[in-house]
Amino acid sequence: MDWKNLPSSGGGVEDGRGGGLPGGGIAVGGIGGLVIALIALFFGIDPGAILGGGDTTTQSQNQTPAQSGAASGQPDETFDFVDRILGSTNQVWAGIFREAGRTYTPPKLHLYSGYINTACGQASSAVGPFYCPADQKVYLDTSFFNEMTRKLGGGGDFAYSYVIAHEVGHHVQNELGIADQVTRAQQQARSEAEANTYSVRLELQADCFAGVWGNHVSSLANLSQTDVREAINTAAAIGDDTLQRAGQGRVVPDSFTHGSSQQRVSWFTKGFKSGNPNDCDTFNQNYGQL
Repeated sequence: MDWKNLPSSGGGVEDGRGGGLPGGGIAVGGIGGLVIALIALFFGIDPGAILGGGDTTTQSQNQTPAQSGAASGQPDETFDFVDRILGSTNQVWAGIFREAGRTYTPPKLHLYSGYINTACGQASSAVGPFYCPADQKVYLDTSFFNEMTRKLGGGGDFAYSYVIAHEVGHHVQNELGIADQVTRAQQQARSEAEANTYSVRLELQADCFAGVWGNHVSSLANLSQTDVREAINTAAAIGDDTLQRAGQGRVVPDSFTHGSSQQRVSWFTKGFKSGNPNDCDTFNQNYGQL
């Protein structure tokens, strides 16, 4: 993936790295640590689910070269990478909105290390990347990229880009009023299982929107089949069924909040092939079938 061909966000990335807990630690959940938290909350949107209190423990933080560069004032390639992925999502969605006669307000992307206070509450690195609709920002601790490679079996530039594009997809949903409609539908749901189906549809649509972005930058970024496979492998690795099977040895479909591996791969692929967000209507289709 030639990500350096992509446009800059023009100041859309805020670099708040270098903070964190005293001694360079990361706050992680006391019921299983970073990996379990990542598995449970990967690519989430609901701030109530990913933010808040609870007992915490501390573990040492291994900085990426980019984090070390940021602290020392040296050139930071990871910052440039994130900036260009965000810039390209801004360009793609601004164009799509313009064609529909709408105006797109691009989100900010805030880089942090350790923990962060947001308009949605406090979060730690353990929650993974997330979007906060209250301040219209995507939050990302770039050490998560290392966790993807080491713990979740996925990595590579386009896989990391998929992470960012998925979260921007949640911002698109916020811009279109979809997120608010889902919240209202969940409040009226007759059961937790029914409420979960709305969450699944929301997450699968964000996967599809990430695919739409990938389609639009494919030529400029010179995407290869290997690049696309990276994103597909990541989508498969974080399906609810795959994570439940690995974590508890059994699959409970009624508890799904993000979709199965097959669903996540299918909807990302659908968006990537068409490049048309109108093909991402997970709410008026049988989202399990394509």
